[in-house]
Amino acid sequence: MNTAPHLLDRYQVRVLAILALINFVNFADRLVVPPLVPLLRDQFGLSSANLSLLHIALQIVLSLATVPFALLADRASRTRIIAAGVIFWSLATFLTGMAHTFALLLLARSLVGVGEAAYAPAAQSMISGAFPAESRARAQSVFAAGMLTGGISGLALGWIIGHTWGWRPAFFLVGFPGLLLGLSVLRLKEPPRGPKSEVVPIGRLLAVPAYLAIVFSGVLITFASIAFFYWGADFVERYTDFRPGEAGLWLGAALFFSLPLGVLTGGYVADFLQKRYLYGRVLTIAIASLAAAPFLLWAISTEEKSYVVAALFVAGFFMSWYHGPVTAVIHDMMPRRAHATSVGVYMFVTQLLGGFGPFVVGKIDDLADLVMGLKLAVGVMVVGALSFLLVIHFIRRDGLHHPLLDAFRAEADN
Repeated sequence: MNTAPHLLDRYQVRVLAILALINFVNFADRLVVPPLVPLLRDQFGLSSANLSLLHIALQIVLSLATVPFALLADRASRTRIIAAGVIFWSLATFLTGMAHTFALLLLARSLVGVGEAAYAPAAQSMISGAFPAESRARAQSVFAAGMLTGGISGLALGWIIGHTWGWRPAFFLVGFPGLLLGLSVLRLKEPPRGPKSEVVPIGRLLAVPAYLAIVFSGVLITFASIAFFYWGADFVERYTDFRPGEAGLWLGAALFFSLPLGVLTGGYVADFLQKRYLYGRVLTIAIASLAAAPFLLWAISTEEKSYVVAALFVAGFFMSWYHGPVTAVIHDMMPRRAHATSVGVYMFVTQLLGGFGPFVVGKIDDLADLVMGLKLAVGVMVVGALSFLLVIHFIRRDGLHHPLLDAFRAEADN
Protein backbone atom coordinates (compact mmCIF):
# COMPACT_ATOMS: atom_id res chain seq x y z
CA MET A 1 0.00 0.00 0.00
CA ASN A 2 2.89 2.38 0.60
CA THR A 3 3.82 2.35 -3.05
CA ALA A 4 0.31 3.07 -4.32
CA PRO A 5 0.62 6.87 -4.72
CA HIS A 6 3.89 6.48 -6.66
CA LEU A 7 2.43 3.84 -8.95
CA LEU A 8 -0.69 5.92 -9.47
CA ASP A 9 1.42 8.93 -10.48
CA ARG A 10 3.30 6.87 -13.06
CA TYR A 11 0.05 5.46 -14.35
CA GLN A 12 -1.46 8.94 -14.71
CA VAL A 13 1.52 10.08 -16.77
CA ARG A 14 1.27 7.03 -19.00
CA VAL A 15 -2.48 7.41 -19.55
CA LEU A 16 -2.16 11.09 -20.44
CA ALA A 17 0.88 10.56 -22.67
CA ILE A 18 -0.67 7.81 -24.79
CA LEU A 19 -4.15 9.33 -25.03
CA ALA A 20 -2.80 12.82 -25.75
CA LEU A 21 -0.60 11.40 -28.52
CA ILE A 22 -3.65 9.68 -30.01
CA ASN A 23 -5.49 13.00 -29.86
CA PHE A 24 -2.51 14.62 -31.59
CA VAL A 25 -2.64 12.14 -34.47
CA ASN A 26 -6.44 12.34 -34.64
CA PHE A 27 -6.51 16.08 -35.23
CA ALA A 28 -3.46 16.08 -37.48
CA ASP A 29 -5.52 13.70 -39.59
CA ARG A 30 -8.62 15.88 -39.38
CA LEU A 31 -6.96 19.24 -40.10
CA VAL A 32 -4.57 18.15 -42.81
CA VAL A 33 -7.46 18.80 -45.22
CA PRO A 34 -7.96 22.64 -45.04
CA PRO A 35 -4.54 23.59 -46.51
CA LEU A 36 -5.12 21.00 -49.24
CA VAL A 37 -8.39 22.68 -50.28
CA PRO A 38 -6.84 24.63 -53.20
CA LEU A 39 -5.23 21.41 -54.53
CA LEU A 40 -8.45 19.42 -54.14
CA ARG A 41 -10.40 22.24 -55.81
CA ASP A 42 -8.09 22.02 -58.84
CA GLN A 43 -8.10 18.20 -58.87
CA PHE A 44 -11.86 17.70 -58.74
CA GLY A 45 -13.20 21.08 -59.97
CA LEU A 46 -15.41 21.77 -56.94
CA SER A 47 -17.00 24.84 -55.37
CA SER A 48 -16.26 25.94 -51.79
CA ALA A 49 -19.59 24.57 -50.59
CA ASN A 50 -18.87 21.18 -52.19
CA LEU A 51 -15.38 21.05 -50.70
CA SER A 52 -16.84 21.67 -47.25
CA LEU A 53 -18.77 18.41 -47.67
CA LEU A 54 -15.52 16.57 -46.92
CA HIS A 55 -15.68 17.94 -43.41
CA ILE A 56 -19.45 17.73 -43.06
CA ALA A 57 -19.51 14.06 -44.07
CA LEU A 58 -16.88 13.25 -41.46
CA GLN A 59 -18.76 15.27 -38.83
CA ILE A 60 -22.10 13.60 -39.54
CA VAL A 61 -20.68 10.09 -39.37
CA LEU A 62 -18.66 11.01 -36.29
CA SER A 63 -21.79 12.37 -34.61
CA LEU A 64 -24.00 9.41 -35.45
CA ALA A 65 -21.40 6.86 -34.35
CA THR A 66 -20.37 8.65 -31.15
CA VAL A 67 -23.43 7.78 -29.03
CA PRO A 68 -23.36 4.00 -29.64
CA PHE A 69 -19.62 3.87 -28.91
CA ALA A 70 -20.07 6.07 -25.82
CA LEU A 71 -22.82 3.82 -24.47
CA LEU A 72 -20.55 0.84 -25.06
CA ALA A 73 -17.62 2.57 -23.32
CA ASP A 74 -19.65 2.91 -20.09
CA ARG A 75 -20.41 -0.82 -20.20
CA ALA A 76 -17.35 -2.56 -21.72
CA SER A 77 -13.56 -2.29 -22.12
CA ARG A 78 -12.61 1.27 -23.00
CA THR A 79 -9.07 0.33 -24.07
CA ARG A 80 -10.31 -2.14 -26.69
CA ILE A 81 -12.83 0.35 -28.02
CA ILE A 82 -10.15 3.04 -28.33
CA ALA A 83 -7.65 0.70 -30.02
CA ALA A 84 -10.19 -0.50 -32.59
CA GLY A 85 -11.24 3.06 -33.39
CA VAL A 86 -7.71 4.39 -33.83
CA ILE A 87 -6.67 1.56 -36.15
CA PHE A 88 -9.88 1.91 -38.19
CA TRP A 89 -9.50 5.65 -38.78
CA SER A 90 -5.83 5.21 -39.72
CA LEU A 91 -6.75 2.72 -42.43
CA ALA A 92 -9.51 5.06 -43.64
CA THR A 93 -6.93 7.84 -43.93
CA PHE A 94 -4.77 5.65 -46.17
CA LEU A 95 -7.86 5.06 -48.31
CA THR A 96 -8.34 8.85 -48.56
CA GLY A 97 -4.89 9.23 -50.06
CA MET A 98 -5.67 6.57 -52.68
CA ALA A 99 -8.97 8.12 -53.82
CA HIS A 100 -9.22 8.93 -57.55
CA THR A 101 -12.78 10.28 -57.56
CA PHE A 102 -14.50 12.79 -55.33
CA ALA A 103 -17.08 10.16 -54.37
CA LEU A 104 -14.38 7.83 -53.03
CA LEU A 105 -12.66 10.74 -51.31
CA LEU A 106 -15.93 11.63 -49.60
CA LEU A 107 -16.52 8.02 -48.56
CA ALA A 108 -13.02 7.67 -47.10
CA ARG A 109 -13.32 10.83 -45.03
CA SER A 110 -16.70 9.62 -43.78
CA LEU A 111 -15.13 6.36 -42.59
CA VAL A 112 -12.52 8.37 -40.66
CA GLY A 113 -15.43 9.63 -38.57
CA VAL A 114 -16.34 6.07 -37.49
CA GLY A 115 -12.89 5.50 -36.02
CA GLU A 116 -12.77 8.88 -34.33
CA ALA A 117 -16.16 8.35 -32.72
CA ALA A 118 -14.89 5.25 -30.92
CA TYR A 119 -12.04 6.88 -29.04
CA ALA A 120 -12.95 10.34 -27.69
CA PRO A 121 -15.68 9.63 -25.05
CA ALA A 122 -13.87 6.50 -23.87
CA ALA A 123 -10.52 8.32 -23.61
CA GLN A 124 -11.97 11.26 -21.71
CA SER A 125 -13.74 8.87 -19.36
CA MET A 126 -10.45 7.09 -18.64
CA ILE A 127 -8.71 10.39 -17.88
CA SER A 128 -11.37 11.57 -15.43
CA GLY A 129 -11.27 8.15 -13.80
CA ALA A 130 -7.50 8.33 -13.34
CA PHE A 131 -7.44 11.82 -11.76
CA PRO A 132 -9.16 13.39 -8.74
CA ALA A 133 -12.06 15.76 -9.38
CA GLU A 134 -10.15 18.85 -8.24
CA SER A 135 -7.56 18.47 -11.03
CA ARG A 136 -9.98 17.22 -13.69
CA ALA A 137 -9.88 20.29 -15.94
CA ARG A 138 -6.07 20.35 -15.99
CA ALA A 139 -5.90 16.65 -16.90
CA GLN A 140 -8.48 17.09 -19.67
CA SER A 141 -6.56 20.15 -20.88
CA VAL A 142 -3.43 18.07 -21.39
CA PHE A 143 -5.52 15.69 -23.50
CA ALA A 144 -6.90 18.68 -25.42
CA ALA A 145 -3.38 20.07 -25.88
CA GLY A 146 -2.64 16.96 -27.92
CA MET A 147 -5.67 17.77 -30.05
CA LEU A 148 -4.63 21.37 -30.65
CA THR A 149 -0.95 20.73 -31.36
CA GLY A 150 -1.99 17.88 -33.62
CA GLY A 151 -4.41 20.14 -35.47
CA ILE A 152 -1.76 22.78 -36.06
CA SER A 153 0.75 20.12 -37.09
CA GLY A 154 -1.82 18.78 -39.56
CA LEU A 155 -2.28 22.26 -41.01
CA ALA A 156 1.49 22.72 -41.31
CA LEU A 157 1.99 19.28 -42.85
CA GLY A 158 -0.80 19.96 -45.31
CA TRP A 159 0.82 23.22 -46.39
CA ILE A 160 4.35 21.82 -46.64
CA ILE A 161 3.68 18.39 -48.11
CA GLY A 162 0.77 19.51 -50.28
CA HIS A 163 2.73 22.28 -51.98
CA THR A 164 5.87 20.11 -52.29
CA TRP A 165 4.73 16.60 -53.20
CA GLY A 166 0.96 16.89 -53.67
CA TRP A 167 -2.07 16.10 -51.54
CA ARG A 168 -1.91 12.27 -51.52
CA PRO A 169 1.34 11.86 -49.51
CA ALA A 170 -0.08 14.11 -46.77
CA PHE A 171 -2.78 11.53 -45.97
CA PHE A 172 -0.31 8.63 -46.00
CA LEU A 173 1.96 10.43 -43.54
CA VAL A 174 -0.74 11.26 -40.96
CA GLY A 175 -2.32 7.82 -41.24
CA PHE A 176 0.67 5.69 -40.24
CA PRO A 177 1.28 6.69 -36.55
CA GLY A 178 -2.25 5.75 -35.55
CA LEU A 179 -1.59 2.09 -36.27
CA LEU A 180 1.18 1.99 -33.65
CA LEU A 181 -0.68 4.06 -31.07
CA GLY A 182 -3.81 1.95 -31.42
CA LEU A 183 -1.86 -1.15 -30.39
CA SER A 184 -0.19 0.67 -27.45
CA VAL A 185 -3.57 1.43 -25.86
CA LEU A 186 -4.18 -2.26 -25.27
CA ARG A 187 -1.37 -2.23 -22.68
CA LEU A 188 -3.09 0.41 -20.53
CA LYS A 189 -4.89 -0.71 -17.39
CA GLU A 190 -8.49 0.46 -17.00
CA PRO A 191 -8.90 3.11 -14.26
CA PRO A 192 -11.58 2.46 -11.61
CA ARG A 193 -15.18 3.45 -12.22
CA GLY A 194 -18.50 3.01 -10.47
CA PRO A 195 -20.69 -0.09 -10.52
CA LYS A 196 -23.05 -0.72 -13.42
CA SER A 197 -25.89 0.66 -11.27
CA GLU A 198 -24.43 4.09 -12.12
CA VAL A 199 -25.20 3.68 -15.83
CA VAL A 200 -27.61 6.49 -16.71
CA PRO A 201 -30.23 6.29 -19.49
CA ILE A 202 -29.87 9.00 -22.12
CA GLY A 203 -33.39 10.25 -21.40
CA ARG A 204 -32.41 11.00 -17.81
CA LEU A 205 -29.32 12.92 -18.96
CA LEU A 206 -31.44 15.08 -21.24
CA ALA A 207 -33.72 15.97 -18.33
CA VAL A 208 -30.89 17.86 -16.57
CA PRO A 209 -31.28 21.57 -17.50
CA ALA A 210 -27.62 22.54 -16.96
CA TYR A 211 -26.48 19.70 -19.21
CA LEU A 212 -28.90 20.70 -21.97
CA ALA A 213 -27.66 24.29 -21.73
CA ILE A 214 -24.05 23.12 -22.05
CA VAL A 215 -24.96 21.16 -25.17
CA PHE A 216 -26.70 24.19 -26.72
CA SER A 217 -23.76 26.46 -25.94
CA GLY A 218 -21.35 23.86 -27.28
CA VAL A 219 -23.15 23.77 -30.63
CA LEU A 220 -22.55 27.49 -31.12
CA ILE A 221 -18.92 27.43 -29.98
CA THR A 222 -18.22 24.40 -32.17
CA PHE A 223 -19.89 26.04 -35.19
CA ALA A 224 -17.56 29.03 -34.95
CA SER A 225 -14.38 27.14 -34.03
CA ILE A 226 -14.62 24.57 -36.80
CA ALA A 227 -15.49 27.25 -39.37
CA PHE A 228 -12.32 29.18 -38.53
CA PHE A 229 -10.13 26.08 -38.52
CA TYR A 230 -11.52 24.91 -41.85
CA TRP A 231 -11.47 28.21 -43.75
CA GLY A 232 -8.62 30.02 -41.94
CA ALA A 233 -5.89 28.76 -44.29
CA ASP A 234 -7.91 29.64 -47.40
CA PHE A 235 -8.69 33.08 -45.97
CA VAL A 236 -5.02 33.87 -45.33
CA GLU A 237 -3.99 32.88 -48.86
CA ARG A 238 -6.80 34.82 -50.56
CA TYR A 239 -7.17 37.97 -48.47
CA THR A 240 -3.73 38.83 -47.05
CA ASP A 241 -0.23 39.59 -48.30
CA PHE A 242 1.07 36.15 -47.31
CA ARG A 243 2.44 33.82 -49.93
CA PRO A 244 1.15 30.22 -49.54
CA GLY A 245 4.32 28.78 -47.97
CA GLU A 246 4.90 31.89 -45.89
CA ALA A 247 1.37 31.80 -44.47
CA GLY A 248 1.77 28.21 -43.32
CA LEU A 249 5.09 28.94 -41.63
CA TRP A 250 4.04 32.03 -39.67
CA LEU A 251 0.52 31.04 -38.71
CA GLY A 252 1.53 27.48 -37.94
CA ALA A 253 4.30 28.68 -35.63
CA ALA A 254 2.04 31.22 -33.90
CA LEU A 255 -0.83 28.80 -33.29
CA PHE A 256 1.48 25.93 -32.37
CA PHE A 257 2.49 27.95 -29.31
CA SER A 258 -0.71 29.87 -28.56
CA LEU A 259 -3.16 26.94 -28.61
CA PRO A 260 -1.32 24.58 -26.21
CA LEU A 261 -0.43 27.52 -23.96
CA GLY A 262 -4.07 28.58 -23.96
CA VAL A 263 -5.58 25.17 -23.30
CA LEU A 264 -3.21 24.49 -20.38
CA THR A 265 -3.83 27.97 -18.97
CA GLY A 266 -7.59 27.45 -19.30
CA GLY A 267 -7.40 24.17 -17.41
CA TYR A 268 -5.45 25.77 -14.58
CA VAL A 269 -7.77 28.79 -14.36
CA ALA A 270 -10.85 26.55 -14.48
CA ASP A 271 -9.65 24.35 -11.61
CA PHE A 272 -8.67 27.47 -9.64
CA LEU A 273 -12.09 29.11 -10.08
CA GLN A 274 -13.90 25.82 -9.40
CA LYS A 275 -12.49 25.85 -5.86
CA ARG A 276 -14.19 29.21 -5.27
CA TYR A 277 -17.40 28.91 -7.28
CA LEU A 278 -19.65 25.95 -8.01
CA TYR A 279 -19.71 27.14 -11.65
CA GLY A 280 -16.04 28.18 -11.89
CA ARG A 281 -15.25 26.00 -14.90
CA VAL A 282 -18.28 27.26 -16.82
CA LEU A 283 -17.35 30.87 -16.03
CA THR A 284 -13.87 30.24 -17.44
CA ILE A 285 -15.30 29.14 -20.78
CA ALA A 286 -17.64 32.13 -21.10
CA ILE A 287 -14.95 34.71 -20.28
CA ALA A 288 -12.38 33.21 -22.65
CA SER A 289 -14.77 32.95 -25.62
CA LEU A 290 -15.84 36.57 -25.22
CA ALA A 291 -12.19 37.64 -24.99
CA ALA A 292 -11.35 35.89 -28.27
CA ALA A 293 -14.05 37.58 -30.36
CA PRO A 294 -12.50 41.05 -30.91
CA PHE A 295 -9.18 39.52 -31.92
CA LEU A 296 -10.87 37.32 -34.52
CA LEU A 297 -12.57 40.39 -35.97
CA TRP A 298 -9.22 42.16 -36.05
CA ALA A 299 -7.59 39.21 -37.87
CA ILE A 300 -10.20 39.12 -40.66
CA SER A 301 -10.30 42.89 -41.06
CA THR A 302 -6.62 43.54 -41.79
CA GLU A 303 -4.21 42.56 -44.55
CA GLU A 304 -1.06 43.45 -42.57
CA LYS A 305 0.92 40.27 -41.94
CA SER A 306 2.12 41.08 -38.43
CA TYR A 307 -1.38 42.11 -37.32
CA VAL A 308 -2.93 38.91 -38.69
CA VAL A 309 -0.38 36.76 -36.84
CA ALA A 310 -0.72 38.71 -33.58
CA ALA A 311 -4.52 38.72 -33.66
CA LEU A 312 -4.79 35.00 -34.39
CA PHE A 313 -2.21 34.23 -31.69
CA VAL A 314 -4.31 35.95 -29.02
CA ALA A 315 -7.63 34.67 -30.40
CA GLY A 316 -6.32 31.10 -30.50
CA PHE A 317 -5.01 31.43 -26.95
CA PHE A 318 -8.46 32.31 -25.56
CA MET A 319 -10.50 30.00 -27.82
CA SER A 320 -8.49 26.99 -26.63
CA TRP A 321 -9.52 27.56 -22.99
CA TYR A 322 -12.81 25.87 -23.83
CA HIS A 323 -11.68 22.29 -24.31
CA GLY A 324 -10.49 21.07 -20.91
CA PRO A 325 -13.12 22.77 -18.71
CA VAL A 326 -16.14 21.72 -20.81
CA THR A 327 -15.34 18.01 -20.48
CA ALA A 328 -14.48 18.45 -16.81
CA VAL A 329 -17.76 20.17 -15.93
CA ILE A 330 -19.79 17.53 -17.78
CA HIS A 331 -18.00 14.82 -15.80
CA ASP A 332 -18.47 16.85 -12.59
CA MET A 333 -22.21 16.64 -13.12
CA MET A 334 -22.36 12.92 -13.92
CA PRO A 335 -21.80 9.57 -12.15
CA ARG A 336 -18.66 7.75 -13.30
CA ARG A 337 -20.56 5.23 -15.42
CA ALA A 338 -22.16 8.12 -17.33
CA HIS A 339 -18.89 9.90 -18.16
CA ALA A 340 -18.54 8.43 -21.66
CA THR A 341 -22.27 8.57 -22.43
CA SER A 342 -22.65 12.21 -21.36
CA VAL A 343 -19.66 13.28 -23.47
CA GLY A 344 -20.87 11.09 -26.34
CA VAL A 345 -24.30 12.73 -26.42
CA TYR A 346 -22.63 16.14 -26.14
CA MET A 347 -20.34 15.33 -29.07
CA PHE A 348 -23.22 13.91 -31.10
CA VAL A 349 -25.22 17.13 -30.94
CA THR A 350 -22.35 19.64 -31.07
CA GLN A 351 -20.48 17.90 -33.89
CA LEU A 352 -23.64 17.22 -35.91
CA LEU A 353 -25.09 20.73 -35.68
CA GLY A 354 -21.94 22.74 -35.03
CA GLY A 355 -20.20 20.83 -37.81
CA PHE A 356 -22.24 22.76 -40.36
CA GLY A 357 -20.14 25.84 -39.65
CA PRO A 358 -17.75 25.24 -42.58
CA PHE A 359 -20.67 24.62 -44.95
CA VAL A 360 -22.53 27.79 -43.94
CA VAL A 361 -19.38 29.89 -44.21
CA GLY A 362 -18.48 28.22 -47.52
CA LYS A 363 -21.96 28.93 -48.90
CA ILE A 364 -21.65 32.58 -47.90
CA ASP A 365 -18.27 32.62 -49.65
CA ASP A 366 -19.88 31.31 -52.85
CA LEU A 367 -22.68 33.91 -52.68
CA ALA A 368 -20.74 36.91 -51.34
CA ASP A 369 -17.26 36.57 -49.80
CA LEU A 370 -15.40 34.60 -47.13
CA VAL A 371 -14.89 37.56 -44.80
CA MET A 372 -18.65 37.98 -44.39
CA GLY A 373 -18.98 34.30 -43.54
CA LEU A 374 -16.22 34.45 -40.94
CA LYS A 375 -17.78 37.53 -39.33
CA LEU A 376 -21.00 35.56 -38.96
CA ALA A 377 -18.99 32.81 -37.22
CA VAL A 378 -17.64 35.35 -34.72
CA GLY A 379 -21.19 36.48 -33.92
CA VAL A 380 -22.27 32.87 -33.35
CA MET A 381 -19.36 32.37 -30.96
CA VAL A 382 -20.33 35.44 -28.91
CA VAL A 383 -23.89 34.13 -28.57
CA GLY A 384 -22.47 30.79 -27.49
CA ALA A 385 -20.30 32.44 -24.84
CA LEU A 386 -23.25 34.38 -23.44
CA SER A 387 -25.43 31.26 -23.37
CA PHE A 388 -23.02 29.70 -20.86
CA LEU A 389 -24.48 32.19 -18.40
CA LEU A 390 -27.63 30.06 -18.60
CA VAL A 391 -25.57 27.05 -17.50
CA ILE A 392 -24.40 29.06 -14.49
CA HIS A 393 -28.03 29.90 -13.65
CA PHE A 394 -29.05 26.22 -13.62
CA ILE A 395 -26.04 25.15 -11.57
CA ARG A 396 -26.75 27.83 -8.98
CA ARG A 397 -30.40 26.78 -8.88
CA ASP A 398 -30.08 22.97 -8.92
CA GLY A 399 -26.52 22.36 -7.77
CA LEU A 400 -23.70 20.69 -9.68
CA HIS A 401 -25.22 17.26 -8.96
CA HIS A 402 -28.82 17.45 -10.11
CA PRO A 403 -31.31 15.51 -7.91
CA LEU A 404 -32.54 13.61 -10.99
CA LEU A 405 -29.26 11.69 -11.03
CA ASP A 406 -29.03 10.91 -7.31
CA ALA A 407 -30.41 7.40 -7.78
CA PHE A 408 -27.50 6.57 -10.08
CA ARG A 409 -24.71 7.68 -7.74
CA ALA A 410 -23.05 4.86 -5.83
CA GLU A 411 -20.48 7.22 -4.33
CA ALA A 412 -20.46 10.87 -3.29
CA ASP A 413 -17.23 11.92 -4.98
CA ASN A 414 -17.39 11.15 -8.68
